[in-house]
Amino acid sequence: MTQTEGRASGSIRLLLADDQDLVRGGLAALLSLEPDLEVVAEVGRGDEVLEAVRQQSPDVALLDIEMPGLDGIEAARQVSESSLACQSLIVTTFGRPGYLRRAMDAGASGFVVKDTPAAQLAQMVRRVAAGERVVDPTLAADSLAGGINPLTEREQEVLRAAREGGTTRKLAQRLHLTEGTVRNHLSSAIGKTEADNRHDAVRVAVERGWL
Repeated sequence: MTQTEGRASGSIRLLLADDQDLVRGGLAALLSLEPDLEVVAEVGRGDEVLEAVRQQSPDVALLDIEMPGLDGIEAARQVSESSLACQSLIVTTFGRPGYLRRAMDAGASGFVVKDTPAAQLAQMVRRVAAGERVVDPTLAADSLAGGINPLTEREQEVLRAAREGGTTRKLAQRLHLTEGTVRNHLSSAIGKTEADNRHDAVRVAVERGWL
């Protein structure tokens, strides 16, 4: 974790969470060029976000989605459910409509893709810090066109387990469910994704950002 000192007292404090050091460093360098933005912490794991927010008191946490330990959407949920005065902005390569819906449901205040121009990203950070919600307009349109996630929480849980592999018996043991219950949830998920089998259902759900 790193800190940046010597900024003006009225600056917006930022936490950056991304498992790619080069990306995180580049983002920190770009945002630090803005006179009113101050990067006070950087982490490379999703399960480090909440503690870093507690320790450094950032105004905005910029979160990647795919990180070890915990994904950025669940990290945003933890921050949202805490009593800490920090807003979350998802900044990711994976601009999937399903991810956008999940992020907003988790309490994130914004969702943008990493190829957003630096000046535009800085302005979005300011808006999030001011209590506004910001969403990439193309993603917003795609999300509306794509419809809601049809999978129940339990079906998502079963598909996530199936993504890791294993027989139905192994999935049941891992999830503390009966084999029949696992089969029922898999069958339902396969139908809802219009897939041929569980592996295809996982692929469809991931591509649409439902997992």
